[in-house]
Amino acid sequence: SCFAAGWPGQGWKLRSACRGWDPWPWAGAFWPLALFVLAGTTNAVNLTDGMDGLAAGVVAVILVGMGSLALTSGSAAPGLAIFALAMAGACIGFLAHNHNPAKVFMGDTGSLGLGGALAGLALLNDQLWALALMGALLVFETLSVLLQVGYFKYTKRRRGEGERLFKMSPFHHHLELSGWNEIQVVGSFYGLTGILVLISWWIAGLASSVT
Repeated sequence: SCFAAGWPGQGWKLRSACRGWDPWPWAGAFWPLALFVLAGTTNAVNLTDGMDGLAAGVVAVILVGMGSLALTSGSAAPGLAIFALAMAGACIGFLAHNHNPAKVFMGDTGSLGLGGALAGLALLNDQLWALALMGALLVFETLSVLLQVGYFKYTKRRRGEGERLFKMSPFHHHLELSGWNEIQVVGSFYGLTGILVLISWWIAGLASSVT
């Protein structure tokens, strides 16, 4: 993950070429930023890939959102928008075989690749804020694992017996153990991600009208 994250971070030359911007005066900050975003996003998608159609559908919605933002924001790199929408189409095609009950499974190869695509798009097209908002459920899935492990270790050290915040992590398994079926969980994640995409578009529209 670290090697892959470092590759897009060779200064701001690639990013500047894409967007027509001058390199940041503190361009060295791109390296740790790229490492954090790429490693975090790839693992977030990997953790979300725990139900039939969940990760592929959520990522497809985010890719449509990010691709549409790139098209409407006057991006100097339309190829990034084309790539995002093409990846979204690939995810939708994959869902034909991955929806419940799944006949084909994504696995680490697919989930890590999709996470890397999301992070790369956000870094190269200056859409980190959009990735964070559209992918808020991915962030929460990751946080649920970190909180579960951290709280369990803390309570075990303090009280001698580990306790859990959730019935199971990531959070989609908590919902499943709370009585939700897979279709309800997956559908809710799709819907909430779609709402977050609409909010991102609205924010982008406000920002463009102000500037």
